[in-house]
Amino acid sequence: MSTDFNGYWKMISNENFEEYLKALDVNVAIRKIAGLLKPDKDIIQNGDHMVIKTLSTFKNYNMDFEIGKEFEEDLTGVDDRKCMTTVTWDGDKLVCVQNGEKEGRGWTQWVEGDEMHLEIRACGVKCKQIFKKVPQ
Repeated sequence: MSTDFNGYWKMISNENFEEYLKALDVNVAIRKIAGLLKPDKDIIQNGDHMVIKTLSTFKNYNMDFEIGKEFEEDLTGVDDRKCMTTVTWDGDKLVCVQNGEKEGRGWTQWVEGDEMHLEIRACGVKCKQIFKKVPQ
């Protein structure tokens, strides 16, 4: 049985985010704005189909995919790149590999109690984000 990520998640911590954005060559103005945001995640999981919506007052980002199937991810609004992305299960964790211009890019996401943990990576830099599940 896979982990149930369904629900609305509010960010409660965001460590090393600016360094992660620097690794992606995001310009300083966007890094400063992004660093002030506390985006929410709205996740709909139906079998192996997932929609992860990242919602903020600055910009929203939707990721719609089938687990285990490679797809082209358009990161316009994040760092304006495209990459070939695959998300798979590793036990009870989701692991994303984003193949493109930046080495070692991707993320791992898992749930502990009512918290969702997200580690995002690029070029050897790691950012750790924690979200708390909230009723809708």
